[in-house]
Amino acid sequence: MWRYVCLPFLFLLWSDTGLAESTILLPSQAGFDGSGSPVYSSPDPNLNYRPVIGILSHPGDGASGRLTNDTSSTYIAASYVKFAEAGGARVIPLIYNEPEELLFQKLELVNGVIFTGGWAKKYDYFEIVKKIFNRALERNDAGEHFPVYGICLGFELMSIIISQNRDILERFDAEDNASSLQFVDNVNIDGTLFQRFPPELLKKLSTDCLVMQKHKYGITPANFQGNPALSSFFEILTTCIDENSKTYVSTVKAKRYPITGFQWHPEKNAFEWGSSAIPHSEDAIQVTQHAASYLVSEARKSLNRPPSKKVLSNLIYNYKPTYCGYAGRGYDEVYIFTQPRSRF
Repeated sequence: MWRYVCLPFLFLLWSDTGLAESTILLPSQAGFDGSGSPVYSSPDPNLNYRPVIGILSHPGDGASGRLTNDTSSTYIAASYVKFAEAGGARVIPLIYNEPEELLFQKLELVNGVIFTGGWAKKYDYFEIVKKIFNRALERNDAGEHFPVYGICLGFELMSIIISQNRDILERFDAEDNASSLQFVDNVNIDGTLFQRFPPELLKKLSTDCLVMQKHKYGITPANFQGNPALSSFFEILTTCIDENSKTYVSTVKAKRYPITGFQWHPEKNAFEWGSSAIPHSEDAIQVTQHAASYLVSEARKSLNRPPSKKVLSNLIYNYKPTYCGYAGRGYDEVYIFTQPRSRF
């Protein structure tokens, strides 16, 4: 006779003669009586267990003017905030058009930066991205581990900055589709975001459409490798193929810095629902989770420990997101910034 016994988070299958062979044993059933005191691992003094990620805002309201007619407004899609939080970090918004002195004071409060997707490639926005990127390089050169994620537009802007060529980008047809990732032959994924991916998920990344594409521009592998500045700064990890069978660079990792570029959207799988093309399978959600965990694991290596009061006064929690998903397209939620809010 078989009986099912339900314990918290565990179902055990019993027979009259004892446990079935395939049953997972509790510690007490495996010979550990649990009489000792719980063991608490000592925190690693070289890690920061309260990391904060800075996310740079983008011009506009994220909804083509449907949410505000304030031309000075900027926004951050809430999916990027949730992405950083899913990895175990808090977020400080870096409002790109606030006074530069204030913006860079906020930059000193964070342990890493995300440059988001969007459309703005010129003028003030580009100059601010360039200054923040160069400051990130300086902090790393000075011995601080300071990671950067450039996603879609963010990667495109980093490519322009590094190559010093505004014409480096090419047109591609990958505006609203999911795709696989093709790993470069003999690529070494140690020390990259793919290092912690389970082998089965890595395999599926190459065969299943698990990443979301939402861009018009990119760089072919040949042009990327043919640019001395880009090829010496970044290593290509993966490529993708657009709707016209044209290949573009899709994931890169800096050779000397903790900087990763994505020509795909790791945040959308778990946190955006405006397009039916976004993959939401369990495997796709794991891609988001692993990408988020890698960013924050890198941010924990930053030993920047700013005053807690300044961090708390500038966290994203001081703002409220606006729901815009009712339109059935675009972002589901955005944070809109119309005036600086900071306490220093």
